Amino acid sequence: MRWTVHGERAMYSSPWMSVHLVDVELPDGARFEHHALRMPNTAAGTVLYDPSPDRGVLLLYRHRFIGDFWGWEIPAGRVETGEDPADAARREAREEVGWEPTKINRLTSYRFASGSSDGEFHLFFGTAMHEIGPPTDLNEAERIAWFSPNAVRELIAAGEIHDGLTLTGLLWAFSFGLFGNG
Repeated sequence: MRWTVHGERAMYSSPWMSVHLVDVELPDGARFEHHALRMPNTAAGTVLYDPSPDRGVLLLYRHRFIGDFWGWEIPAGRVETGEDPADAARREAREEVGWEPTKINRLTSYRFASGSSDGEFHLFFGTAMHEIGPPTDLNEAERIAWFSPNAVRELIAAGEIHDGLTLTGLLWAFSFGLFGNG
């Protein structure tokens, strides 16, 4: 059943996001204002994988100030206006971990909070890795490290990976056997 939108007004706006109040009416006739988080740009992230025995999945360890927690994540970030999501995913990998996939395949795109936001994430799987150099965005990661797929499973089970974009990408890769027998 479709809700009717009677109007919308911005309460706060920035280049990163805006908060709106939307005047909605439910199919049963109830009418109220619903909060909506509008995201002008999407985000892209890449599960970086090298099957070499001394490598595996490349993750970055970072602090997230909003929830005041640390965790392992895949490189990810904002897709700039007019930028192709796959190009953004490659750029974020170069900037955040200093590695770039030669091959990149789309995993999925999804709405991360469809009941309250129009934000969208694009996920990719990158292989045939080559090192570009040290990360250029020094504000992103405390450290970067390679993990075997089994070690990634252990990080997930231990609650050390809690970022939704990262979990979605990694679980997608595990579900569809993209890590091979690892």
